[in-house]
Amino acid sequence: MKNPSMGQKINPLGFRLATTQGHHSLWFAQPKNYSKGLQEDQKIRECIKNYVQKNMRISSGVEGIARIEIQKRIDLIQIIIHMGFPKLLVEGKPRRIEELQMNVQKELNYVNRKLNITITRITKPYGHPNILAEFIAGQLRNRVSFRKAIKKAIELTEQADTKGIQVQIAGRIDGKEIARVEWIREGRVPLQTIRAKIDYCSYRVRTIYGVLGIKIWIFVDEE
Repeated sequence: MKNPSMGQKINPLGFRLATTQGHHSLWFAQPKNYSKGLQEDQKIRECIKNYVQKNMRISSGVEGIARIEIQKRIDLIQIIIHMGFPKLLVEGKPRRIEELQMNVQKELNYVNRKLNITITRITKPYGHPNILAEFIAGQLRNRVSFRKAIKKAIELTEQADTKGIQVQIAGRIDGKEIARVEWIREGRVPLQTIRAKIDYCSYRVRTIYGVLGIKIWIFVDEE
């Protein structure tokens, strides 16, 4: 029997599907082929992130990928990469998108299916939790105090006109012996309101003391 006072956790994005949140992958498959399609999506996302990490000329460690949308048809796979800083990837090498397409095709061994990759620029990159988590991760790797890193991240979100943010970091914070959870909230973050459009991400960062987990909730708007 479950403890009645225990909180039941749910992913904020899955909780709001079909109301304020859409799917990041759009395709249909037979039940027996569903797991194969899901693994294929994971491989596509990992391949793109690895390529961007390898080829992007940026010192802060922020890749700037907010999300990767995948739309599959019988003969075509359409990939839309929503990026905060697309210039850093395309600058100096205009054929880079073609190179990325070839990399993904090679990784997944596509023969009969055409692959099309497009990059969409985000106007306010620091209003997206994935980009913000990458920024905090970069600061933690450089041994910046976690409070300083979170406060700087909150300042960046304020410039993006968000209504509220909550940041949580778990693990051996600042190299302490005992792992703990620390969080800071600024503004309103109504997690139980389905109408509230909340952007969320969880991110793992490897530091010299071990792995830290970063979770970010951003309250964008209310419908």
